[in-house]
Amino acid sequence: MSSSPPAQDGKRGALTALARACAYHPVRTLAIWATTLVAIVLAANTFGGALVNEFAIPGSESQSAVELLQEKFPERAGDSAQIVFAADDGTLADESARADIAAASAAAMDVPGVTGVGDPYAGKGGGISEDGTIGFVDVQFEQPAAEIDDAVVEQLEDDVRAAVGDTDLQVELGGTVMDSVQPESHTSEILGLVAAMVVLLIVLGSAMAMAIPITTALISVGLGMSLLTIAARFTDFNEVTPILAVMIGLGVGIDYALFIVTRFRQALEDGEDPKQASVTATSTAGRAVLFAGATVAVSISGLAVVGIPFVTKLGMGAAMTVVGAVVTAVTLLPALLALVGHRIDWGRLPGARRRAAKRGDDDNGVFQRWARFVTRHPKALALAALSVVVLLALPATDQRLGTADAGTNPQDTTTRKAYDLLAEGFGPGFNGPLLVAVDQSQDPQATEKVASAITDDPGVATVVTPMVNEAGDTSQIPVILTSSPQSEETADTLHRLRDDVIPQALEGSSAEAYVGGATASYEDIASQIDSRMGWFLLYIVGITCLILTMAFRSIVIAVKAALTTMLSAAAAFGALTAVFEWGWFGSAIGLDVTGPTESFIPMLVLSILFGLSMDY
Repeated sequence: MSSSPPAQDGKRGALTALARACAYHPVRTLAIWATTLVAIVLAANTFGGALVNEFAIPGSESQSAVELLQEKFPERAGDSAQIVFAADDGTLADESARADIAAASAAAMDVPGVTGVGDPYAGKGGGISEDGTIGFVDVQFEQPAAEIDDAVVEQLEDDVRAAVGDTDLQVELGGTVMDSVQPESHTSEILGLVAAMVVLLIVLGSAMAMAIPITTALISVGLGMSLLTIAARFTDFNEVTPILAVMIGLGVGIDYALFIVTRFRQALEDGEDPKQASVTATSTAGRAVLFAGATVAVSISGLAVVGIPFVTKLGMGAAMTVVGAVVTAVTLLPALLALVGHRIDWGRLPGARRRAAKRGDDDNGVFQRWARFVTRHPKALALAALSVVVLLALPATDQRLGTADAGTNPQDTTTRKAYDLLAEGFGPGFNGPLLVAVDQSQDPQATEKVASAITDDPGVATVVTPMVNEAGDTSQIPVILTSSPQSEETADTLHRLRDDVIPQALEGSSAEAYVGGATASYEDIASQIDSRMGWFLLYIVGITCLILTMAFRSIVIAVKAALTTMLSAAAAFGALTAVFEWGWFGSAIGLDVTGPTESFIPMLVLSILFGLSMDY
């Protein structure tokens, strides 16, 4: 068997030449890959940047509030954590409870970066519920949560718990700083990987054929994540980015490798030697991989239409893993297949049948029979399928965009326990206060006017005493609402304050007031995305139709693909709304609380679906 490549392969273009170079020199290819991976991983570990938990919305009112307060209240530019106490027996007025709270406060004050700790008994930077059983203290840091090292946050919790020791007092920690660091859980990725392994094993019929796509997918994800870490050195990526990038990277990595592995097995059955079979597979199925990867990356780029930097960078992070999957599929995979050769069927399942490469060899297969059945009854089955899809999609008409907070964290986390205790002791709106920033440089009475008007709103529970900066030209007014941060009532109150209450209070005044805070920021994100959804759909449908028309020279195929993808997305959003917003079957998946759909999910899902639909 000759190891030199057939000369005629050179006529097929650059992809064939690349595949031939990798397949006929597998050891060299693996060595180059190993060297490159080590270099990239080392660079990521040495020069890589940190991810941030930041949601800036340029031009929004909440961002204006942030910028004004950062300028006028530099001493409060940092974020805070909250230590929450609950007395199982007695009240927090008991001497033992006072001692524990004092010990916890002293321990928190000694944590690096902490500039102040509140006093719940004095009502300054803390408070105690009316029944005296629940209280909290604010722990102020000099830096924003995104800039605080995870080790410092972990030290805060460890030191506080060590200070109170074995006590009857329940101690939990929450707030912005604690929310910025959550225990990493890779359960979803592991479950997805195991499910993929089972499906591939059944479909491909052998352990080796299953292992190769899984291996290349994991390598491509590692490559993409390392590139993301390096990119984070130069620009900010949100902490959510790796979760989405890994999910997408695993999916497309397995998908692309599966294309080529299936074609490789067919080429072997046609009598080609392993190296030539690898070249054949990559030069044919590999072209589909290049096309699919490019369209996914282009589709994801549509997230830039939203105009929110962190959403745009979610797409950038996902695109890195997609590019990694494509590069792995057309370079590393040909070398692996050439080395494995006929051992691709090693670990064959008992009774498993190899898929025949030639048409007609498996006319009695399940999919062949199903395809014939569908083509014999196209109208009836199309109507039935459309009915099911429409039924699934109906809940999507009630979908509400928002952002999850600690109230949706697992029940056993300290942030969720702190959230629930604060809601119990101080009301549901306590966990998501609004922060009104008032520029009163031209009207010293502006703060009083705004605070008085806000107090009369039915959605407001409490207006905390305003804090004025040293110059006396700016104030901040914490506003506690009667509803929880994720509720529709909170969104309604926010818009009412912005559109009616505050403008009326400042009518005729030159003062400016901006409603900010985390809750307002999340609502601004949802509103921005909702306002850009039409433009996004126009872009995503237009670009995919254009690509498909260029590929197949048929506008009909392009329109059909767009319509079926939209129907699939609508059904998915309907099911998502029914489960996560309405609570259907929630107990079956361990869901104990409902909430709005994460604001960026619809756009992200649509961009991925339209990209992946090009494969098929």
